[in-house]
Amino acid sequence: MADKDRITCHVLDTTAGRPAKGIRVRLEGPVPSSPNAHTLVNTFESLTNDDGRITVWLPYSSESSAGEVPVYTLEDVLGAVKGPSRWTLRFDTAGYFGEENTFFPEATIVFRVEEGQHYHVPLLLSPYSYTTYRGS
Repeated sequence: MADKDRITCHVLDTTAGRPAKGIRVRLEGPVPSSPNAHTLVNTFESLTNDDGRITVWLPYSSESSAGEVPVYTLEDVLGAVKGPSRWTLRFDTAGYFGEENTFFPEATIVFRVEEGQHYHVPLLLSPYSYTTYRGS
């Protein structure tokens, strides 16, 4: 397994002037059209680390999911997607600031992914604004 996935993100709390630790982030992408599409779920999640970064994604399993824990990686899904695809990052800002302390309870970023490339998506965050860009 690589040190980091091909899609990573970084959150900086611009109000506090430091990395935003412990933000739940969900990564959603297309279900690939392949013979194994029914086994490849397109949703992952993670929490930002002490440096506000997510470098590795885990398969998402909802509270109402039943059965075995999914065993696939982002690389499995990206490897099965042919051509450009759209992915979405959903940052739980209400969980970080508190529902009553933020105008944006979720920051959502939709971006385009080309085969074989790495994507780093930084988020500069405060309770009443956010901005993003394609990082390196």
